[in-house]
Order: sequence, then C-alpha cells, then structure tokens
Amino acid sequence: MIASRASHPRWFYTIASLVLLIITLLGFQQFYLEGKAFPGRPLTPPIRPLIITHGVLMTVWMLLAVAQPLLVAAGRKRLHMRLGRLGAVLAVGIVVTGCWLGVAAARLMAPEMRLFGLTPKEFMAVPVVGVVVFGLFVLAGVIFRRRPEAHRPMMLMASLSAVAAALGRLPSLNAIYAGTWWEQGFTAFLSVVVLGAVFLLVKCLLSRAYDRWFAFAFACLAASSMVISFGCKTSAWDAFASYLLR
Repeated sequence: MIASRASHPRWFYTIASLVLLIITLLGFQQFYLEGKAFPGRPLTPPIRPLIITHGVLMTVWMLLAVAQPLLVAAGRKRLHMRLGRLGAVLAVGIVVTGCWLGVAAARLMAPEMRLFGLTPKEFMAVPVVGVVVFGLFVLAGVIFRRRPEAHRPMMLMASLSAVAAALGRLPSLNAIYAGTWWEQGFTAFLSVVVLGAVFLLVKCLLSRAYDRWFAFAFACLAASSMVISFGCKTSAWDAFASYLLR
C-alpha cells in the first residue's frame, strides 16, 4: 500500500504531461500535419523561420515533460538530471523565441483584428508575458530541483502555461465562454485555469491529502492569468507595448 501510494505522484505527472502533449498536438495539428498556421493560413513569410523554431523547441519540451517522470519511476535519476539541464536550455530558447515571436506577430496584425476581445497591442501581452510566466515556473522548478514536492508541480505548471496557445486554437472550446465576463477576466487562459483546477483536484484525490505546493503553483498560474488579462488593457501596458513595437 505504501509503495503504491508513493508511485501515484510519478504516474500522475506522467499522465498529466501526456494530456498536455495531446492538447498541443490537437491545437497545432495544422502546423504539424500541413505546415500551416491557424486557421489553415500559410505561415507568415517574414516570421516563418521563427514560428518553426519556436514550435520545434516547444514540441521537444512537451516530449521531455512526459519522459522525465518516467525516468524517475524507472530509477534513471542520473539521466533525468542530465535531461533536466537540456530542459533548462530549452526553456531559455522558448522564452527568447516566444517573446520575439509575440512582438513580431503583433507588428503584422491588422489594427482592426480582435483576439479574445483584445486589440493586437493588447493581445501581445498573452504570448509575451505568458512565455515569461512559463520561464519563471521553470526557474522555480530549477531552484527547487532537490525538493520533488515543489519541483514537480512547478515544472507541470510551466508546461500547462505553455498550452494556452494550443487551447486557443480549439474554436469549439473557446466558443463556450466567448463574449462573457469569463473571457474578460481570463482572455485566452480560462481553459488553462480550468484544466489546472482539474489537475489539482485529481492530485489531491490520488494522494488523499491537500498538496500545498501544487495548490500554490496553481494559484500562481491563475493569478498570473488574471494579471495578464486585466493588465494588457492598462495604459502602462499600452506604453510598454508601444516601446516594443516601435
């Protein structure tokens, strides 16, 4: 019984990461299968190499997120730590290309375009600040690498924050709350927050205990989602976005 309960976290994080990988594949299926952007448009020529580079880095991250807890479960901790270094390098690349891509894409958007009710300048906060949040979760995971109870939820929340882009490309899902106050409060992040809440509930049920580290990581994710959603409409963000786009 004790051994079984001890294995729950490992299988939980593996399955949760696998769910996020599947969401990534579904959300970006046109990119993977047809080499196109959503919704079926050709990849924008000026930023095509940047889109592909960021997409490859993100795909490798999601595959690594599935493999890492499996390695721990298999007793391959040395390999797990070596791949962890690769993951840290990947995260830096994802943050750099994500910020670069977010700004470059905003420059190419038509001024009248609206995404989740946001103008191009406002929406730029979603990929740019969102990928910074991803990087901060990874940094926290690295800092707590010797404390599995904190390391694992931080790394999972990093991956969860990154699938906002994939979930945003599932129209049937986003149509459920489009135009509601939920969209105003969470913009592109509502599905991410709901999925995080489900993960937290399942984790607590499996361990039959309240996981304070997981709850803390999830609270940070939910709070950052609301900060981005409301902050992107402020004059402070407008001024900073104008500086980035100049």
